[in-house]
Amino acid sequence: MAEAELLSDQLLYEFRTMQAMVEIYCKVHHPLKPARDVCLQCSEFLSYANTRLDRCPYGQQKPTCNKCPVHCYKPQMKQKAREIMMFAGPRMLLPHPIMAIKHLLAERKPAPGLPPEKASNRHFRKVKQG
Repeated sequence: MAEAELLSDQLLYEFRTMQAMVEIYCKVHHPLKPARDVCLQCSEFLSYANTRLDRCPYGQQKPTCNKCPVHCYKPQMKQKAREIMMFAGPRMLLPHPIMAIKHLLAERKPAPGLPPEKASNRHFRKVKQG
């Protein structure tokens, strides 16, 4: 996915974790999809998640979504993310054990305070561009 090129470091890892969860979810819930990929609906969700990660006000210090005091997903997409994570989360351990354990450890960190000013990945990209 070319959109993931916008992200780096921790945000890219978060996106790849979400992508792995969506693939697990889509394989079971949308069996009539192209081989080795996700369906259009799940692809659109991943694109939305990528945009939200890019614009996260916490930037590289982003907490896990369920611990975050800033809810940046629209209600319908937030519900979809919750559905995907609840289904795929327990199933991540076999195909992606390191991702699953890292995600569980990240969820144990305390909730952060207010986000720092201009810390989003999008802000840093715009500053680099000039």
